[in-house]
Amino acid sequence: MRNVALAMMAALILWGCGVRKTKQSFSELQDEFIYTTLSFSPVGATSAGYHQHQGVKLDQQLDDFSPASLERQKRFYESIRSRLRDAYEGVKNSTEDLADFDVIVDQIELAQLELGQIQNYRHNPTVYVELIGNALFNPLMLEYAPKADRIRDVIARTEKIPAFLEQAKKNLADAPDIWAKVAHEENQGNIGLLEKTIAAAVPGEVRPDFDRAARPALAALHSFDDFLLKDLAKRNQADWRLSRNYGRKFRAALSTDSEPDEVLDAAESELKKVRAQMLELALPLHQKMYSSHSNHTDLSEHDRQNRIISEVLDRIAQKHATPETYMSDAKRDLEEARAFVASKKLLTLPASGNLQVIETPEFMRGVYAVGGFNPAPALEPHLGAFYWITPIPKTWPRERIESKLREYNSYSLKLLTIHEAMPGHYVQFEYVNSIEPKRRRVLRSVWGNGPYVEGWAVYVEQMLLDEGYLGNSPELRLTFQKQMLRVLANAILDVRLHTRDMTDQQALDLMEKDTFQETEEATAKLQRAKLSSCQLPTYFVGWRDWLRVREHYRNVKGADYNFHDFHDSALKEGAVPLPRLAELLTGKSLGETPSR
Repeated sequence: MRNVALAMMAALILWGCGVRKTKQSFSELQDEFIYTTLSFSPVGATSAGYHQHQGVKLDQQLDDFSPASLERQKRFYESIRSRLRDAYEGVKNSTEDLADFDVIVDQIELAQLELGQIQNYRHNPTVYVELIGNALFNPLMLEYAPKADRIRDVIARTEKIPAFLEQAKKNLADAPDIWAKVAHEENQGNIGLLEKTIAAAVPGEVRPDFDRAARPALAALHSFDDFLLKDLAKRNQADWRLSRNYGRKFRAALSTDSEPDEVLDAAESELKKVRAQMLELALPLHQKMYSSHSNHTDLSEHDRQNRIISEVLDRIAQKHATPETYMSDAKRDLEEARAFVASKKLLTLPASGNLQVIETPEFMRGVYAVGGFNPAPALEPHLGAFYWITPIPKTWPRERIESKLREYNSYSLKLLTIHEAMPGHYVQFEYVNSIEPKRRRVLRSVWGNGPYVEGWAVYVEQMLLDEGYLGNSPELRLTFQKQMLRVLANAILDVRLHTRDMTDQQALDLMEKDTFQETEEATAKLQRAKLSSCQLPTYFVGWRDWLRVREHYRNVKGADYNFHDFHDSALKEGAVPLPRLAELLTGKSLGETPSR
């Protein structure tokens, strides 16, 4: 969520003074939270399909990080939090309203934590760099208006880049080396986006306006690059670790009934189980692939596991795309997965075909080193969604290219496509787009619960394999188990890096030696772990809780349980906290149910 507004509601002046004459309904507070918070980030508002706020055309604005704007936002969140407490009596008997209440309160907590304690706007230059990239890229790609009008929106935002970056320089007190490094790399992507991609798309009638705006904007982007490399790089005393703020953010970001230490213990225990399962699966494959040598019975248990599993994974990894076919293979896998889900009737597939497979924007490749999903705007779902595939740079040395292709071999690429698109994130967000009323749809889409979102994507990978995808291929199953090790390592990395001073080498050893990740993948994941916090555990926490909810649903429904209906019913609710989802589906609290 991006911070800070250019436009506020008129009543905010009264809220800041503590004056309130009438009690608001919960639906009024929902609307106020949604649209005022969207107005805080015009760039995010464009992504959500919200274009006008109180007479201000948001598509032509950049987010405002000035001290006055930050202070207005703080007052807003303090005020609406207080008024939500007053409204609680009116929602406590409605599970649907309570789910929305949970989402709003968690987002207010995250916003107040960011503004008060974490303050990324003072330490993380990628906040500004990625915001500029999204500000320019989204109007180019989202067809919410005729192209010439959208380019005029891009021009209006381009004109504001110099002042925006001057404010960024004033705000940034220091930055960890890794944040400044990634900001520099992504800033180069912004320069290319403005100088090449957008320039090539500008219609002739607005070319002079674009050229006038682009020149100072490009100069400002180059100046900001100098600032990152020569100034901010010298002020590198800030720590990327969240440390004492981690627990508070974890609880608000995940909204689960588990604490960080419990998640860490569970992930480390599950990691041992998965490795044992992988050995059992790998042994017969190893005997076929390496009939000329033994099963390494002379090694210790851990070393034997590593040797046998690694040798089998090494053979599996040799089946991979080339840099030239990487994108087309992903598109093929998308159609293959779609056909399988339909044939097995695992859930009701969306009727629309509004998904595009495109290259990951350059300004987002610091976080999305492999790929990702960008949903359709919540308020304009007809504009379509994007499955991002990060291309392999031709400038990389051969060994680095091979490492990436081995990690995302033919089987891994299929699992990635299931996860991000079919029936993963794309399908779940298409369901959200049908939720009514609109305020509920927007809330559960834009601010949806992370474990619900990421957990579903991991859950469906396993579900498709359990249902016989790719003919119950043992190579695919072993590759999935390797992916599960990555899910577990994600959770372990996040908790240990941010709260227990895990070193870079310990992190790399966990990924490369214990979870069989290629060096290229492990290095990129370590960078991602330093750029984010409380996002990497969402995969494990969500996967585990989706299985708990399914088992809970099965136990409550008894003979009436239906696999297809469970998926449809759960997806129709949108991204609510998973403990609350159990209540929505059954009328009963989740309680203790088996995790597998």
